[in-house]
Amino acid sequence: MAASSARILEQVRAIIPPLSAKLHKGQAGRVGVVGGSADYTGAPFFSSMSAMLLGADLAHVICEPTAGNVIKTYSPDLIVHRILDESQPVEKVEPIFKDIASRLHVLVIGPGMGRSDANQAFGRMALRVARQQGMYVVLDADGLWMVQMDPEVVKGYSKAVLTPNVMEFQRLCDKLGISQSEGDPTQLCAKVSLALGRVTVLQKGPEDIISNGVESWTVNEQGSLKRCGGQGDVLSGCVGTFLAWAKNFEEGEYTEKKPDTDSPHVSILAAYGAATITRTASRFAFAYKKRAMQSSDLLDHVGDSYEYHFGEGSSILEEIKKRTGRL
Repeated sequence: MAASSARILEQVRAIIPPLSAKLHKGQAGRVGVVGGSADYTGAPFFSSMSAMLLGADLAHVICEPTAGNVIKTYSPDLIVHRILDESQPVEKVEPIFKDIASRLHVLVIGPGMGRSDANQAFGRMALRVARQQGMYVVLDADGLWMVQMDPEVVKGYSKAVLTPNVMEFQRLCDKLGISQSEGDPTQLCAKVSLALGRVTVLQKGPEDIISNGVESWTVNEQGSLKRCGGQGDVLSGCVGTFLAWAKNFEEGEYTEKKPDTDSPHVSILAAYGAATITRTASRFAFAYKKRAMQSSDLLDHVGDSYEYHFGEGSSILEEIKKRTGRL
């Protein structure tokens, strides 16, 4: 029997860090976004900002120098590392990247990264370092292109979450030799996960389907009636934050004793929570903007979406509103 949405969200709630004065900066999540190129600067911004607006303490953008110059002007809240220089060999960049990655909980690889040989080589380097350091990782956009070209780069790494849209999922199926014309379409996600060695796959669509090859869940939270570029980047950042929380939960950062958890299960919880938040934020944004909605409008509602599903302090907010007439 499929688990109910309410039951799953209660499990998701368990990995969310408490709002506590006992936590120090960084314990609620340090997320790194590997992406951004001369042509694409919005994608890593949406991903990293959504990670922070959901509740991560710190977000780092690791990108190409020209992209970094632009991204720095978008927000002073982001830490931008302009180290993915196409004029430099991967071997020279990798030690610098490893030092940055060692300070992070999770990497989101792909938003705006580009498909040039050099940028794809940096993407493979980032995934290789993540695997060496045992980091959770999200693969989206051009990070998925990297997997489509060579599935071996991620095969067997259960701490990876892939977030393909319809076309990206189709290309993955084709590469893996999985027919989409046979059997229950909802089971395709599990087949892709198993073919890749039980990575978690978040298949985006009218309903989001998530599978780690053993468990498969459907997210049917209502979204918006408009699709615009960048919503997937918001999702990738939200997955990154939930995975950072999951890592710290597993390691007992928020509890006195290290909990007994199954890492693949925690990954599917993180994906479910992120998909729910993103779909709700999209619905809220669409309610305000209708056809004029852009992905930047989702950022204004990531926090609202979190409060709607998981809010801890709504009574305090209502009291402030009652006394002052505003929040």
